[in-house]
Amino acid sequence: MSESEVTKGGVRAHLPGLAVTALATLAAAYVSDHYGAPLTLMCLLFGLALNFLGTDRRLDLGLSFASRTLLRWGIVFVAARVTLVEIADLGPIALLCVAAIVAATLTTGVLAARGLGFSGAFGALCGGAVAICGASAAMAFASLLGERRVSQAQLTLVLVGVSAASALSMTLYPVLAHQLAFSDLQAGFMMGASIHDVAQALGAGYAFSNPAGETATIVKLARVALLAPAMLAVALFIPREPGAKIASFVLPWFVLGFFGLAGVNSLGWIPPQVADLSASASKALLACAVTATGVRSNLQSLTAEGLRPLLAIVAATLVALALATGAAAFLIG
Repeated sequence: MSESEVTKGGVRAHLPGLAVTALATLAAAYVSDHYGAPLTLMCLLFGLALNFLGTDRRLDLGLSFASRTLLRWGIVFVAARVTLVEIADLGPIALLCVAAIVAATLTTGVLAARGLGFSGAFGALCGGAVAICGASAAMAFASLLGERRVSQAQLTLVLVGVSAASALSMTLYPVLAHQLAFSDLQAGFMMGASIHDVAQALGAGYAFSNPAGETATIVKLARVALLAPAMLAVALFIPREPGAKIASFVLPWFVLGFFGLAGVNSLGWIPPQVADLSASASKALLACAVTATGVRSNLQSLTAEGLRPLLAIVAATLVALALATGAAAFLIG
């Protein structure tokens, strides 16, 4: 296929890249289902294993579509998990604690990254992933920041780091909650307010007890609902180019769609079956986006800095855990 045939676009030109993405995602999902491994991590590993295909120009359009457009629709469909009425039931103190933890965690990511010699945009990517909902938030922030400020290699590194941290926290945090003699309410709040990915936060909560799992679910959804405000803050305070001034900001369509779907869902206008379908679609679309990101990543750039960039994720994770544990111990219950 000639270069002109690839670049002129059209449905047919997208098919090779989309086919590779879909097949690799299905293989990753099979491994995840049968061996209990995190889906995001498996998608990323399968994508990286196919990284040699990233230089094939015939796959460019499909891979780009999967890592960008499918990602944005996946973010919109995440809102099917969010019911603002349930979140409001947490009460004002718990909601204020969640908002403060998210803000502090995001800020820590930015400051830690700058202290390590990286850009504020990379720090926002790390902090946002830890503060909101792990890999899903990382993909959302990367879409907002753009590849000129956050490279595919940096995004891949953050996805690896946040997936590993989320899996580790799912194992360790319930043990910590037992050691601290937390009640079901306190344990659920602590895990819902600090664990990165949605699935791991819920898994840790229900590993402690069913009531703790229910609390962790609502607290985690409160963090997911803060995705759009957090993205707005990043867009306003992280300059588009080095040295650039803060410019006026128009909220991206997928963030508006997130707000709109969450509002409609909160009014009870979406039947449970449709909400479940939307949540499944979100999971599938985000999985495809992660796989395509792995295929498109530059492995040489990925390994150039070693493990040093992951320290920003570690710093944000420790701050989120400390604040969530403190709030659970002294303000919740």
